[in-house]
Amino acid sequence: MNDHSSSPHYFVPDNSRWPILTSLALLAVVSGFVMLFNGVTGATAVFVIGLLFTFYTMYGWWRTVALESEDGKYKEWEDASFRWSMGWFIFSEVMFFAAFFGVLFYARVLSIPDLAAIHSKVIWPEFAAIWPTAGPYFTDEFGTIPAFGVPLANTLILLTSGVTVTWAHWAIKLNNRRQLIIGLALTVLLGVFFLILQAEEYVHAYSDLNLRLDTGIYGSTFFMLTGFHGMHVTIGTIGLMVILARSVAGHFTAENHFGFEAVAWYWHFVDVVWLLLFILVYIV
Repeated sequence: MNDHSSSPHYFVPDNSRWPILTSLALLAVVSGFVMLFNGVTGATAVFVIGLLFTFYTMYGWWRTVALESEDGKYKEWEDASFRWSMGWFIFSEVMFFAAFFGVLFYARVLSIPDLAAIHSKVIWPEFAAIWPTAGPYFTDEFGTIPAFGVPLANTLILLTSGVTVTWAHWAIKLNNRRQLIIGLALTVLLGVFFLILQAEEYVHAYSDLNLRLDTGIYGSTFFMLTGFHGMHVTIGTIGLMVILARSVAGHFTAENHFGFEAVAWYWHFVDVVWLLLFILVYIV
């Protein structure tokens, strides 16, 4: 255990409005999203306003933390606290996706074979235990996204982005700011490119394959897993943009750069989740 007895006291920030404002912004986003699904009038406005308000609070809160860091207010105690907090946050994200992978496992390995082997003999005699399937109630034809097309391209893009962000990490340890900025800029571009390809994939699924969120169990698990991952890529890309802007502004040193490391950890987590998605959703 580290001895912090010689360290200055733990920095206590001033009272902040950002936590409550962020909570209200996220409440508006979620409420607008639910209203959209239920066809409530004004849902789009609520969702967009909540989203813009969320971006505003993210900017304000991150700016405050960045200024505190650059003012030298964060020492050994704060650094350890940030590392533990980010570690537990990523662990919570692991559990988040583990729950959804659990849904996929339950549907494919337990529920569908059970429906086909037992109940279908009486209720759905033509239902077979095959995957992909939309379940016994969804009778329309639908297609799936081939693994060795856009998904493979996106896999290569994310793997490459893992290399570029690591290259940038090595640069910051060597105080090579030019390499740091180039590595981060490449990572941001790769993240944006991934999101563009995924958006095109979704348009193709909806318009050409009849693969939608309501296409039974396959459609719901497909869009649930890939959609939430896409949301995490979006968040990670925004985080990388912030770190890139701070790097251009001269922030971070070889000794003090946890803000960079936190985003890099998150990005590597996003990479690993996509590899699991590519294998379990697109290939298997």
